[in-house]
Amino acid sequence: MKLEAISFKNNTLSIIDQTLLPQHFKIITLDSLNKSIEAIKKLKVRGAPAIGIIAAYTIYIEAKKLSQKNSLTKRSFNDVCKSVASSRPTAVNLFWAVRQMEITFRKFSPNGNSILISELKKRAISIHKKDKIKCSKIGENGSPLIKNVNNVLTHCNAGMLATGGSGTALSVIYEAHNSNKNLHVYVDETRPLGQGARLTYFELKHNNVECTLLSDNAAGSLFAQKEIEAVIVGADRIAMNGDFANKIGTFPLAVLAKTFNIPFYVAAPITTFDQNAKSKEDIPIEMRSKKEILSFWNIDDELNYNVYNPAFDITESSYVSAFITDIGIIKKPFTTNIKKSLQL
Repeated sequence: MKLEAISFKNNTLSIIDQTLLPQHFKIITLDSLNKSIEAIKKLKVRGAPAIGIIAAYTIYIEAKKLSQKNSLTKRSFNDVCKSVASSRPTAVNLFWAVRQMEITFRKFSPNGNSILISELKKRAISIHKKDKIKCSKIGENGSPLIKNVNNVLTHCNAGMLATGGSGTALSVIYEAHNSNKNLHVYVDETRPLGQGARLTYFELKHNNVECTLLSDNAAGSLFAQKEIEAVIVGADRIAMNGDFANKIGTFPLAVLAKTFNIPFYVAAPITTFDQNAKSKEDIPIEMRSKKEILSFWNIDDELNYNVYNPAFDITESSYVSAFITDIGIIKKPFTTNIKKSLQL
């Protein structure tokens, strides 16, 4: 069984339905705008890089349909882009991918629909292929940081199931594991939807990396016992000062890491840095349905529980040891070095 979150073959876009893992492995086809948006919103596909890839392919597929109906215009194309971009608010890779498709449209629309559709397809495929390369580079760049580490903690899922390649945080782990078979990973279950329990543990075992699942609130005891030597997580959006958003529950780990003087690494492609976000104040946080929490405990809606359920939290840059990217390691001072890395 091959773990490939996204497949695009013969003009057909397919994904692994991640809501069914690990009990069931099912491939579903995304052949319409509505299906793609539903898949993103319902987390059938998730992870910032993967969402960006799906966005690009969906825009191409819909543009092709519009062209076949002789209704592909600047307005109809923009409507598709807006719909895709509105599917989730926090992951900046989504908006980056949409912008790339918009740029391609503006550049090639004067050349006629045949050339335009061909170029949109090429751009979507390129985004997918380049993400795979970026994942490998992240692994290569980050693995020396944990080459002598035996126990690392990760949160949520930042691996093959979240990207177009080997992952971000997990790519570093996979690369390090190639030279250190003793590397062991503690996996937060990642409530309320269990991406760590359902996806990361499943993925690591599939790739023969030893791992142990723990409840999110058990992490502190492992730090106190000096069992954790490093923490590595992904990111959905990184501000220009190094503040970043990641799956809810990330920030407490950063606090623990700082308290116990443990390195806290963030792995992400350079496209996750948002040039329009100066700091945490500029990062929108998606709020999810209360049903995601209540259903876990079989609590009926009629009981009218008040529920706080953000999809992400913000970790300030002061807690971050370094950012591991596809173009290298970004160290402190982050405001200066992020700008240098982005060549601003």
